[in-house]
Amino acid sequence: MFYLLIAIAVLLLGYAAFLTRFVRQGRRIPPAAYLGLAVLNGLILAAVLAWAIAR
Repeated sequence: MFYLLIAIAVLLLGYAAFLTRFVRQGRRIPPAAYLGLAVLNGLILAAVLAWAIAR
C-alpha cells in the first residue's frame, strides 16, 4: 500500500510540474486540468486514509 501512495504522489508531482510549465509558457490552464488535480488529490487522500485505517 505504501508503494501505491508513493506512485500516486509521484504522479501528482509530475502533473503539477507539467501544469507549472504550461503556465510559464504563458498559456492558461484548461478547466479539465483542475478536475485532474482534484481526482489525483482525492485519490491520494483516500489511499492515505485507507492505509492509516489498515495500520
